Amino acid sequence: MSDQNIQKILNLPIWKGAPNIENLDGGLTNENFLVTDKKQKVVVRLGEDIPEHLVLRSNELIATKAAYESNIGPEVIFSSEGILVIKYIKSKTMSPKNVRENIDKIIPIIKNVHFKIPQKIIGPAMIFWVFHVVRNYANYLEKNNSSYKNILNDLLSYNDLLEKISSPHQIVFGHNDLLPANFLDDGSKIWLIDWEYSGFNSPLFDLGGLSSNNDFSEKEELYLLEKYFEKKIDSKILLQYQAMKCASLLRETMWSMVSEISSKIEFDYSVYTKENFDKFKNSFQQFDKIIL
Repeated sequence: MSDQNIQKILNLPIWKGAPNIENLDGGLTNENFLVTDKKQKVVVRLGEDIPEHLVLRSNELIATKAAYESNIGPEVIFSSEGILVIKYIKSKTMSPKNVRENIDKIIPIIKNVHFKIPQKIIGPAMIFWVFHVVRNYANYLEKNNSSYKNILNDLLSYNDLLEKISSPHQIVFGHNDLLPANFLDDGSKIWLIDWEYSGFNSPLFDLGGLSSNNDFSEKEELYLLEKYFEKKIDSKILLQYQAMKCASLLRETMWSMVSEISSKIEFDYSVYTKENFDKFKNSFQQFDKIIL
């Protein structure tokens, strides 16, 4: 916890009495703090725009407010440039196992993200097109002389194939970062947080990301799809889903490749890159068997 960050938090015009500041571990994009004063307990998120990741904090703020209005995320207490303060929810951060065990509660949340939040958005809304994101990452990695330069053409070829096979695309509003740590369970309700990557996208991206981030089995994937779409899943939707799942893993891999260069957060991104690249290669091998 740097003196500069402490001073930023102390200077916020919302405190009643001297606030107590605690560091919250786990963020890979932001620095998060639990702050308590005489009146309230809040989470303070510090983070500027991240151009290489196409993250705009104005978009995050709009989506966070819409999530609160949709009864999906916590309330925004205060915001200014590079600072977002949200109400603290006393809760347990979910694990992949927790997500799988609570899938019947989580599927309605995802559907509300997709169809309810767009009705609450006030202001501009972004599109999160994973295939553009991948191409943008490849450009960044090339220009910054990444150690992965020699495989970028292969990754872009995978990307083009996945974009073609996953079409045509339904468009909904997506969270686009359904990691287990973004689900909070307060004992009676599950909340969804962290909206910096939110934007209009295919619903299959969220479903594929949810599955790959939380270690779903094939049986659990089929259950997820049938409950979400409320019908038996045909081979076409399953193929499109598998393509989007691969795309979500490719994007996560290249997100980490870029973060190896750009991030100042203490985290071993090279290990995270390898973990996700291995998951992508395994998923693509399974996908490749389907399309051959």
